[in-house]
Amino acid sequence: MRLLSRQGTLLFRLPMQDWFDVAKKLESLALKAAQRANLETDVFSPDVHPADPRFGDAQINGALPYAKRLKTNPRGIAQQLVDQLNQDPEITSVAELSIAGPGFINIRFNSEFFLMWLRAFTTEEDFQASASRIFAGERVVVDYGSPNTAKQMHVGHIRAIVIGEAICRLLEFCGAKVTRDNHIGDWGTPYGKLFYAYKRYLNKTALEEDPLGELERLYKLGSRLANDDEATLEECRKELVKLQLGDPDAIALWKRVNELSIDGLKEIYDLLNVHFDCFLGESFYRDQVGRVYQELQETGLAEESEGALVVFHPEHKRYAKQPFIIRKSDGASNYATTDLATMLYRQEHFKATRVIIVTDDRQKDHFEQLDLTTKKWFNQTNRSRPEFRHVMFGKIMGDDGKPIKSRSGDPIRLKDLVYESIDRAYAIVKGKNPDMAEEEHKQIATTVGISAIKYADLSPNRTSNYVFSWDKLLSFEGNTAPYLLYAAARIQSIFRKAGVSMKFDDAAATPFETDEEIALARKIMEIVGVLHSTIETLRPHLLCTYLFELAGAFSAFYNANKVIVDDAGIKARRLILCQRSLLVLKIGLSLLGIRTLDRM
Repeated sequence: MRLLSRQGTLLFRLPMQDWFDVAKKLESLALKAAQRANLETDVFSPDVHPADPRFGDAQINGALPYAKRLKTNPRGIAQQLVDQLNQDPEITSVAELSIAGPGFINIRFNSEFFLMWLRAFTTEEDFQASASRIFAGERVVVDYGSPNTAKQMHVGHIRAIVIGEAICRLLEFCGAKVTRDNHIGDWGTPYGKLFYAYKRYLNKTALEEDPLGELERLYKLGSRLANDDEATLEECRKELVKLQLGDPDAIALWKRVNELSIDGLKEIYDLLNVHFDCFLGESFYRDQVGRVYQELQETGLAEESEGALVVFHPEHKRYAKQPFIIRKSDGASNYATTDLATMLYRQEHFKATRVIIVTDDRQKDHFEQLDLTTKKWFNQTNRSRPEFRHVMFGKIMGDDGKPIKSRSGDPIRLKDLVYESIDRAYAIVKGKNPDMAEEEHKQIATTVGISAIKYADLSPNRTSNYVFSWDKLLSFEGNTAPYLLYAAARIQSIFRKAGVSMKFDDAAATPFETDEEIALARKIMEIVGVLHSTIETLRPHLLCTYLFELAGAFSAFYNANKVIVDDAGIKARRLILCQRSLLVLKIGLSLLGIRTLDRM
């Protein structure tokens, strides 16, 4: 079936959903061409990459490594592929091919193709329907957040929360079934000290007004008293023993503390627009550790060493002599024990194909040993093993090059940080828009303030430390949330001023002509490759960088090309570019956990 373009060119009516992932489609076409050229398709890999715009839009680089392996001429191989590709109307109707250098095949799409692609994907639903193929069928458990109960979250928790949430949103958008698990620290020795102080020094009024603040005060008090006095320490131990033995009063108090803690945590999560499917803390797995001990001993993986139960990994250079302790010499379990039980539960209960844990980089060794142990354990017990990824991140630093703290030297409360960001954003927004209604000032400030905090954590490479700066993160210039929010709001203002609906009729649109139009169309289409690379590496900063570049490409286009013109074809195609730029900005920011604004 053929389609006549407005310029009189005959184009094949392409199933554009097949072209959503351009690199994947080109890979498929190149493999078919290789088969027709009688290449060894079990050896040949197309190796499709984006091209330098000076030479094309995409590049097939597989001829060179294939020729090297067969010790033949790479340009000859490339010519065979091009000859076959030029017989395929799926490619010839949309692109021109050329050979460069030692056998690189450059592909340059025609302007009609860019228009067809953009017209095929007009809504978020269109994008997600195609993107969902990327991770379809995957069942992923993402473990992030993981605060301790009876304590307030501080600034050190923010990166785990926003990075973990972004990963979840990206995976869901790309078709995975995601379980968000907040593996809270709700068991162990701190409870003895907390209970001791709770029973003697509780301020009931403070508990009602600020539960987490009062519980944290009591824990610190109990710890200080226990450290200063051996008799008090012994009383704390007795409180812990009661809890461990299941004393009804102790269990009731423990449940009360956890309920208050989770309610306090949810207040922050709601503010940040983050939700969890479950709060399965350490206590959930305490009855399952016996099974872990038994199976690891029966398989011969665990052995007694100085009274402790440990797993060695002699094949690993770093861990050959560094044991993974799964039961301490006093018989107590530890993080390793509960983490192994957690891996087992996620495999058996959630049927996870992937498990992702988001923590700071100080836990690198622990999770490497956990992964090594789980691999051996599951292999010996004939269990399918989920792919495991430990997503590490660096620290938030102050101007002094040290981890950021309050003036008193204590960690900054996360709640205080968020509200300070909102207050600072309010002052900026009100200064820029003094005539705006007060309620609108507050709504915009809340979105900008929260978005700025999130984006500041997401935009640097997650493995790097970054220096916290109010001036930078709240700036309306550079790679910041306010800049991107303003870019999205600016595009919406174009439609309002022109009196054009976002659902305008684009039937009159003619193919793109100007350099800026084509550059913007190309940049919009890059979102697919960015989704792939962001998910493959689990590095949200790649998406941040792309959105910043997209906003820049839109500005270049808008500054050089008037949108509302008399020519219906030009007007329609430029409105398409405006609408799709906004759409992708909104999708991208939403995947980062950031809400956009209609106006700023």
